[in-house]
Amino acid sequence: MDAYFFEDFKIGERFKGKGITFTEANIIDFALQYDPQPIHIDTHASESGVFGGLIASGLQTIALTFRSFWDTGVMSECGMGAPGMDKVIWHTPLRPGDTLYGTGEVLELIPSKSRNDRGIVRMRYTGENQKGELIVTLEIPQIMRKRQVAG
Repeated sequence: MDAYFFEDFKIGERFKGKGITFTEANIIDFALQYDPQPIHIDTHASESGVFGGLIASGLQTIALTFRSFWDTGVMSECGMGAPGMDKVIWHTPLRPGDTLYGTGEVLELIPSKSRNDRGIVRMRYTGENQKGELIVTLEIPQIMRKRQVAG
């Protein structure tokens, strides 16, 4: 896919990334570093928990939903970061063996009033597993570089 700039995005446009498969080992490795709750690091303890087994950290599902989308290449030339994220909802746990697909959908385009070299593209990111079950949704107002700066 060709890289976009702010001017190229259209409201309603969707970009679906390739799948990322989760293993027990990478779920535990991530959680040991960033979210060491028993439901993410202890296969035996998690079996008797509310989720009935090991699940990926919600933080990991957010990161890899965005990574899947990022790999589409659409933001490779224009991405300038984001001031935050909104409306994070975890719908279904992600488990070892699941494959996560990240999709970005353009919700809103906001040209900057103070910096003519950029704008905000409000994106809704969704992560779904291989069964099409919704894992996570979130919105991020992405700062995007414009292709050309008006004189």
